[in-house]
Amino acid sequence: MKITPRNLDFHLRAARRTAAQLGILLAALSATLLSVGCMHRQSAAPALHAKATGSAIVIVSGDRQLGSPGSLLPQSLVLQVNDDQGNAVPGAVLQLAGPAGVTIRPAQALTDDNGQVTVRLTLGGISGLYPFTATSPDAHGKTVSLLIPEYAAGYQQQVGFQVNATYCSRCHDSNSTVEQVSNYDNLAVKPHAFTSGDIYNKLSHADLSNIIAHGGVAVNRSALMPAYGWTLSKPEIEAVISYIRLISDPPYRAPGLVYDKQ
Repeated sequence: MKITPRNLDFHLRAARRTAAQLGILLAALSATLLSVGCMHRQSAAPALHAKATGSAIVIVSGDRQLGSPGSLLPQSLVLQVNDDQGNAVPGAVLQLAGPAGVTIRPAQALTDDNGQVTVRLTLGGISGLYPFTATSPDAHGKTVSLLIPEYAAGYQQQVGFQVNATYCSRCHDSNSTVEQVSNYDNLAVKPHAFTSGDIYNKLSHADLSNIIAHGGVAVNRSALMPAYGWTLSKPEIEAVISYIRLISDPPYRAPGLVYDKQ
């Protein structure tokens, strides 16, 4: 219909009615979407009611893993809740929390018939140490907690990890695996694990470089530490040092930097 000065008022009234109806429809749609969103949030983290309580949390497997920043760790983290006799506790509530940027699935769960919870962890987007914390209430209303370290490694640190697996871990790691038998017990002077931050954090970058390249005698340490200067390139030595700094426990604090209080 053609709009003319005579029927203009009719068309304006019709347009207002249409706009009002559209507004009502949009309001109803928004309310529906909001309701669905609220229902999703509520169902995403339902309250868990413990059927039993324990007195300790232990790691079964999956701690101290190395992954790329932002990646899903290759192995599941498996935790177990035990009572004060060391027996597994089924039906206990276990919760996990971590630094900003990580994903924990599930973040809370009841332990299964074996007293265990299996969790998948995705690291944040920045390389470094990612400390996760597991908590569970005990029978006295207190909270049992356990710190679980995982690591996001940059390219250099991943190279250091590979060099360590090839040349270092057989002596510095006391645990034997199917792939590698440890030589640790055969050594008169026991090497320190690379996680020993109380030892390695006191050594300068230059000291670590000299030890790896020229052997322990270079800094008046054990002659059982061989020299790798003819075996490893300088970038590979730097990569090993970067890897050691990453996994140090307590964490390595570079000199000259100011750190926030935790």
